[in-house]
Order: sequence, then C-alpha cells, then structure tokens
Amino acid sequence: MTKTAQPTFPFRDVVLGALIPAFIFSIGIGALIPIIAPYSVERGATLAAAGVVAAMLPVGQILADLPAGQLAAKIGDRAAMLLAGLVAALGFLAAVLAPSVITLGAAVLLVGASNAVFHLARHSYLTEITPAFHRARVLSTLGGVHRIGQFVGPFLGAGVIYLFDTRAVFFIAVVTALAATVTVWLARPTRRRKDDAALSLAEQVATPKFWAVLRAHRGMLARLGAVGMMVGAIRGARQQVIPLWGEYIELDPTTISLLFGLAGGIDMLLFYPAGKVMDKLGRLWVGVPAMTLLGLAMAAFPLTSSAAGLAVVAMLLGFANGCGSGIMMTISSDISPPEARPQFLGAWRLLTDIGLGSGPLILSAGAALGSLAAGIWAASVIGPAAAAGMQRWLPWYSDHANRTTRRRAGLLE
Repeated sequence: MTKTAQPTFPFRDVVLGALIPAFIFSIGIGALIPIIAPYSVERGATLAAAGVVAAMLPVGQILADLPAGQLAAKIGDRAAMLLAGLVAALGFLAAVLAPSVITLGAAVLLVGASNAVFHLARHSYLTEITPAFHRARVLSTLGGVHRIGQFVGPFLGAGVIYLFDTRAVFFIAVVTALAATVTVWLARPTRRRKDDAALSLAEQVATPKFWAVLRAHRGMLARLGAVGMMVGAIRGARQQVIPLWGEYIELDPTTISLLFGLAGGIDMLLFYPAGKVMDKLGRLWVGVPAMTLLGLAMAAFPLTSSAAGLAVVAMLLGFANGCGSGIMMTISSDISPPEARPQFLGAWRLLTDIGLGSGPLILSAGAALGSLAAGIWAASVIGPAAAAGMQRWLPWYSDHANRTTRRRAGLLE
C-alpha cells in the first residue's frame, strides 16, 4: 500500500489568515480578564456583583457556542471571524461607556459571545485549509499563540493602568479586536483545500440543519464528547488550583502570581513539539500521557506546604498542560464531518466549555465541604479517566489516532 501524497502547506492562509489574528485578539481578551472585577467595583459593584460580571465572559462563550457553529456554516468561517472581531470591539467600547453595572455585565457577555464565534471560526477555517498531516502542528500552534496572547495581555494591561487608568485597558482591547479584524480582512485566502472526495461532495450539497448533525453523530459526541468534557474539567481546575492552594498554605499574593506565571511560561514553550509528535506518531501519543501527567500533577498539590514545593508542582502542571497543547482541537478537527464542520465543532466546543466551567466548581465543592485537598484529588482523577476514554474511543473514530489506525486507513505504507 503506497503512502498518500501530502498536499502543499498553505503558509500564508494559515499564518496571516488565522494565527496572527488569533494572537492579536487573545492579547485583548488576556488584558481584560484580570481587570473585569476591579473595574466593576470601581463602577459601584459589590464584590459578589463583580464576580457575576466577571462570570459573564465564560457564560457568553457557552451561550454562543452552538449559534457560532450555525453562523459560521451560514456565512463562512472567514466572514464569521470578521463579524466577531467587529462585535467584540463594540463590546469592549460598550463596557467603557456602560452607565451601570448591569450594562457592563451585558457588554462583557457580548465580548464572551464574540470570543466564542472568533475561536470556532478560526478553528473551522484552519481545519479546512490545512492538510491532515500538518493539522496537529497548526492547531497546536493556534493553541500556543492563544496562550501567548493571554500571557502578554495582562502585562500590557498592567502597564496601561500604571500610565493611565483601568478604563484605558478596554480601549487597548478595542484596538486589538479591530487590528485582528483588519488582519483577517487583508489576508484574503489564496486557496481552498480540496484534498479528498468527501469535501468536494460536501460543497455540492445544502448545509445540513444543526439538529440533524447532532442526531447523525450522537454516538461519537456521547463518547468522545464526554472525553472532551473531562479534559475541559481538569484544565478548568488547573487554572484555579495554584491560587487556591497557594492561599491555603498562606503564601502572599505576589508569590502566588509569580508561580502562576511560571507555570504559564512553561506551558507556552511546548505547543510546537506537541503538535509535531501528534502529526508524526498519532494523537494518542500526546493525549494519553498529557492527561495522565496532568492528573498526577494535580494530585501532588496537597503534598506541598511551601513556596518551593508548590513551584516544583506548578512547573510540572505547566509541562503537562503544554504537552497536550492543541490536542482537543486536533481531535475534533479529525472527527468533524466535512459537510457540517462548523455545526459539529460548535457542539464539541459547548461540551468542552461546560467541562471547563465545572472544573473549578469541583475544587470549590471540596473547600466548601471542609477539605480543599479532597476537592483537588477528586479533580485529579479526571485526568487519567480522560486518558483512558481517549485510548478506548479515539481509534474508533479517527484515522489519525496512532500509526496503526493510519496504516489501516491507507495513510502510511
């Protein structure tokens, strides 16, 4: 059996059409996240109300996941990115001009919804234009530039606040949203990928309705979608475990912030190696060890009682999460039906976002019941469970799970 010819890599469309806009857009979101609650308090909100306003960002993303898929299917991925960038800029501007805390919350909700549309559209766009044998590297890089943007954003926001005030951060976010939109508009696609018969056939038929897509792929979404929810849950818990355990062992806020940044810095370094391994050896070679190691790193937190111990575990946590950079985007791209890709990815993103939101709740539940350590250990179990589910179900649905499934599909000699 001969090896399948690999299509030319569309560098310009990938870099200018998606990766650079994603980086610019993520800077604005990253700058916004730390200041939503303080800005709400400045506008007269109580701490409880400020928490609700901050929660509008992920709530907006969850609410928009399914409509985002329908929108991208109807007007196209690139047009959806353009629209999302413009609406996000309006949302940031509305937050600055909001006359009350309620309207501020509505503006943040709009930004969250725009973020969901922009994220899904660029994911679908890259899946379409990138050859399958480069897909993991491209999508891991997308995850990497998203991480870098959200890492840079808070530092840029801090500098702006130092020079001006908190409101100025929203103007910076307006600029980044518009800059991302202009970049997408200037980077007109040079080609559309047509490397398989399924995609060519898909373009000749009418776009299927969303509920028909769910019914047709309900088994796959029930199995691998559950894996996606578990991955989202442990990653959501990961975002809060360093601050919570650092507070529990009575570290000062500056030390906690430095440890959080240390973990994030290590996380950012690994996106390209992770993608290369997935492209060369298969998705399971990254997904299974990354999720297992993430669970083990989480389980080690209650064993620490000092800044030095927490630093070691935080670095391990960042390494584990970085190893899995792009894994869920790559898997969802592999299994998405070409004729209904945006709708399918919208449903997939909804499941992973629900998991992402539930992870911190597991930690909070443990703390509320009197044992933060128990909550952390409960969350840590999700990592190996996700690895087991991935190992069990992915070979059923993906030709790119490992070298065996690729050889069986005729993709390797």
